[in-house]
Amino acid sequence: MQYRKLGHTDIEVSVVAFGAWAIVGDATWGQQNREDAIAAIRAAYDSGVNFFDTAETYGNGESERILAEALPDIRDNIVIATKVSSQHFNPAQIRQSCEKSIKNLRTDHIDLLQLHWPQRDIPIGETLNTLDGLRKEGKIRAYGVSNFGETSLAEILASGRTIASNQMAYNLLFRAIEFKILPICREHNIALLCYSTLMQGLLTGKFKSAEEVPEGRARTRLFSSARKLTRHATPGFENETFRAIEQIRAVALELGLTMNVVSLAWLLAQPGVTSTIAGARNPDQAIANARAGDLVLDPIIVRNLSIITDALKQKLGTNADMWQKESRVW
Repeated sequence: MQYRKLGHTDIEVSVVAFGAWAIVGDATWGQQNREDAIAAIRAAYDSGVNFFDTAETYGNGESERILAEALPDIRDNIVIATKVSSQHFNPAQIRQSCEKSIKNLRTDHIDLLQLHWPQRDIPIGETLNTLDGLRKEGKIRAYGVSNFGETSLAEILASGRTIASNQMAYNLLFRAIEFKILPICREHNIALLCYSTLMQGLLTGKFKSAEEVPEGRARTRLFSSARKLTRHATPGFENETFRAIEQIRAVALELGLTMNVVSLAWLLAQPGVTSTIAGARNPDQAIANARAGDLVLDPIIVRNLSIITDALKQKLGTNADMWQKESRVW
């Protein structure tokens, strides 16, 4: 497993992180066995993963509680990141959310506290002042953001604050951040943490056609708005998406590797990417994802994979919100 510094901090994180949304089981992921979830977390750790990402909204804190149950004896060896929802950005609410997450995680501090989505109701400087206070008090080691676009990042940078990271949707099929957001992160040493790295299972090769994808995972702008649960009102790009998937599958097959490992390794080859957050619902999935942490793809392979999805990138455009035509990423 490779490890990289988290932006300007002295925190070292594994290049493959464990994403703890799916372990709660919900309308997106389906039912989840708790024992399998705990075993997946331990398998990830045993495979070299030291970075675990969750949020207060994942199962209303249940994801945090499962992590705490799985990792009580190795707290000093791991990095835990969680998120405050955008409804809780005023000073009192951030503090309450932080304390609640600390309690759920059965710890005395959070390594990385992230603002989950940008919002305009509370001045960002006020929010960052509270985060600075929590850091000085030892409640958090560092703070970052998630789903913050160029406007929000500019506001933070103009305030003179230095954030550790920005967590964004980024994968071979959804590359919108490459237009504007990723260059800003690179320029200012803001660690890019990638979520939806396997595009909710599409890049595992599990689904051979759009029709096989369950409703909860067919909500993004890749899919037609005729699909249930979508909220983007656009035609989507289902044919283009599955043509690209077949080509990625062929590359992986030629390399003798699985699609998920190749897809994660492609992300890790992109300048500015610090860690790829991949969900796992059982030990086998966790171990399979961790293999990408040891793989360095040939630059020619990286370029060829990019070429496969260049057209899809252009069609999806600069909107870094996977789910909505009117972006919440600003």
